[in-house]
Amino acid sequence: MYEIAVESHFDAAHFLRGYRGKCEALHGHRFRVVARISAAGLDDAGMAYDFTELRKHLNDILSKFDHTCLNDVPPFDEINPSSEHLATTIYNELKKKLTGAPVSISSIEVWESPQSCATYRPD
Repeated sequence: MYEIAVESHFDAAHFLRGYRGKCEALHGHRFRVVARISAAGLDDAGMAYDFTELRKHLNDILSKFDHTCLNDVPPFDEINPSSEHLATTIYNELKKKLTGAPVSISSIEVWESPQSCATYRPD
């Protein structure tokens, strides 16, 4: 089994509804996102999946969040834009983009700060 990963980031503001603490107020982050995919084999070029293609897919997804208030962007206009929900949403969007590819998504990490991240791994 092979696993590859790409990393990207976006800048956005958010607030957490129903949370008691500093994060209930509007604030911003440079969110760092790491997408990991796995493949059982390699293609004719000796690659599990093209890093460039994976990064393009990830950046396409993240572009709709960049420089926004996440609370105004679906689905976060209805659910809290927590790192956990971000990771799940990015996973679901990336899964659509990888349909038909001989890979599976191992995990999506969303880092709010250099010390704090949430990871989504499919069952």
